[in-house]
Amino acid sequence: MLGLSPEEGAPLRPHDDSVPRPRGRRARFTAAIAGLSALALSGCAGQASDGFLPRGATQGAERVTNLWVGSWIAALAVGVLVWGLIIWCAVAYRRRRDDDGSLPVQLRYNVPVEILYTVVPVLMVAVFFYYTQRDESALLDTSKKPDVVVNVIGKQWSWDFNYVNEQVYEAGTHAQLTGKPGVEETLPTMYLPVNKRTEFVLTSRDVIHSFWVPAFLQKLDMIPGKVNRFQVVPTETGTFQGKCAELCGSYHSQMLFNVKVVDQAQYEQHISELKARGNTGQLDNGLNRSGIMPQDADKLKEAGIKQ
Repeated sequence: MLGLSPEEGAPLRPHDDSVPRPRGRRARFTAAIAGLSALALSGCAGQASDGFLPRGATQGAERVTNLWVGSWIAALAVGVLVWGLIIWCAVAYRRRRDDDGSLPVQLRYNVPVEILYTVVPVLMVAVFFYYTQRDESALLDTSKKPDVVVNVIGKQWSWDFNYVNEQVYEAGTHAQLTGKPGVEETLPTMYLPVNKRTEFVLTSRDVIHSFWVPAFLQKLDMIPGKVNRFQVVPTETGTFQGKCAELCGSYHSQMLFNVKVVDQAQYEQHISELKARGNTGQLDNGLNRSGIMPQDADKLKEAGIKQ
């Protein structure tokens, strides 16, 4: 039923309670945040208990995960404390109706508080430094004798693998990412025996690269002229993806490789296949644009790698 406005005499529209009222900005904002959060979490490879890191496939992976999760717990604890103090100050010292507008007592300094917020952050950084240095030293320790030594050579934009003890090699070529099935099988593939200690000796043909296998939870730069090393003990069989983690030129995103962790018999079979193909000996590091620095040359000699 139509009615008239007393002031204007204009007809009023009937009110239909059956039509739902549109949601406000807050509801739309909440829905957007929920959608983005779900999208972000769907891309996480790990679980919340692992800090959303990929599930590790080496003996050292647990050390990395514990350091990562412990750091986040400490950071969140500090964050909750700071946020709580900020909210408490905002509520406890908010302006009230009976305030006369005068300012509270003004202080130039407070020595105990200043000492507190200077000493506590220094102690926190020192604790972080201690655990980081402890775990980094363990992860980069190469004092143990490896069962397998692989000289990984990064180049624009592929990888070469020298199996040093077996005196065979695999030369990689630039990946052709067509988007079609089967491309992954054409990538350079490194074979490793499960539960055997492997030492990676990293060198670069041209520019800075970074050797990264996400499932190993470790990566290390490959710097022209330098030799970097680290060891892992793979604990799971399977195929793991690897990539360059350092921007190295136009086709950096296509600098991919595979790592196949297999049992000892399959590993020896692959070595025999490389020998049958004529891939015997080693790919010379003398092909690098920059010669190996004298202080690092002994590392190659010690590992039995051709310079």
